[in-house]
Amino acid sequence: MTRAALLVLADGRFPAGGHAHSGGAEEAVKAGRITGAASLEAFCRGRLHTAGLVSAALAGAAVLGVDPVELDAAADARTPSPALRVAARKLGRQLMRAARATWPSVELDAVAREFPKGAHQPVVLGLVARAAGLGPEDAAYCAVYESVSGPASATVRLLSLDPFDATAVLARLAPELDRIADRAVESARRAVDDGVDVLPSASAPLLEIGAEAHAAWAVRLFAS
Repeated sequence: MTRAALLVLADGRFPAGGHAHSGGAEEAVKAGRITGAASLEAFCRGRLHTAGLVSAALAGAAVLGVDPVELDAAADARTPSPALRVAARKLGRQLMRAARATWPSVELDAVAREFPKGAHQPVVLGLVARAAGLGPEDAAYCAVYESVSGPASATVRLLSLDPFDATAVLARLAPELDRIADRAVESARRAVDDGVDVLPSASAPLLEIGAEAHAAWAVRLFAS
């Protein structure tokens, strides 16, 4: 294993398509739920403890060899919003394309054939981490960081928020990222023996509702 591969995978410049998505921040800004650094922090904390935890556990389980078909079904069951399902699969497809060029893998090729329209992004993330020689902790950290860094970056564009303030939000959340990543990996290890039903299913109904509203907009800066 080379830990440097984690830097490549987690780099915002890795061509996985995440820059086109706000993680729900665009709708939250329009609705007045994000107005500055303090409300951005609250929004990111909510995402971290719900979508972030779920994504990190799915990714960790994929690294550990849990069946990706079962994991994808588990991701679907944990994503009530059709708009978010579509976004997750688009991101998964783009990540798969970038990963197959970066870390060629028979396993990635097989999953790409199984899901021609894309598997859920957290599942693909775990498989990519596995192909890169990384462990479940690495995949979990990627997932939890993505869950908060996407909205933070988007809010800089949406509100002209000072990038220093947005980065400070991420720094303040760092201890919670550690704890959520640990919880995710613990549940991922349980899933190896006990199945995908033991994975977290933390919900964020407002994110789901917001995603459906956002998908109906005629003009939007971000895809989700």
